[in-house]
Amino acid sequence: MHTRRWTAGLLAVVAAVGLVGCTSKSQEKSCTTSPEGVIECAPEQRSAPPKIAGELLTGGAYDVSQARGQVVVVNFWGSWCAPCRAEADDLEATYQATKASGVTFLGINVQDSKDKAIAFEEGRVSYPSLFDPPSRLALALDIPPNTIPATVVLDRDGRVAAVIRAAVKQAGLQPIVERVAAEQPAAGSR
Repeated sequence: MHTRRWTAGLLAVVAAVGLVGCTSKSQEKSCTTSPEGVIECAPEQRSAPPKIAGELLTGGAYDVSQARGQVVVVNFWGSWCAPCRAEADDLEATYQATKASGVTFLGINVQDSKDKAIAFEEGRVSYPSLFDPPSRLALALDIPPNTIPATVVLDRDGRVAAVIRAAVKQAGLQPIVERVAAEQPAAGSR
């Protein structure tokens, strides 16, 4: 009897995890994927805004919902990640080039120690980063980043507009950010 309950419970968990996977896959399938692997979703294809909040590396709390009305570029990174080091200058350059257009950036540091993360960021980027050692914040996204580094562009309504599952270069990222920044927010979203 005890074995049946345990088995039923295990099957329920597996089914729930499977449904979550299907949900994000179906969201991803409704979007377009470029030959470079950039996933872009048209405004009518975007799901509800993800809940992304936590502790900043430098202390204090941050909730991405506070940035509604701005495009938010979210970059998942780790100090141990060579491609993350390679893309840092391009991320900062894109941030500086687009911030006057109502664009902000947010890093999410994963699988790292706080000291190493702070040392990595110092002098490299001027935007804040959340500290998420267990990588839980990625689970809030309908289209999960799945890799480190990864960059997610949220529209002015906080919805996922693009996902890049590789290191970025300014030449590739900035046009995506500018396209999303040029969109009008959904009616009644502010």
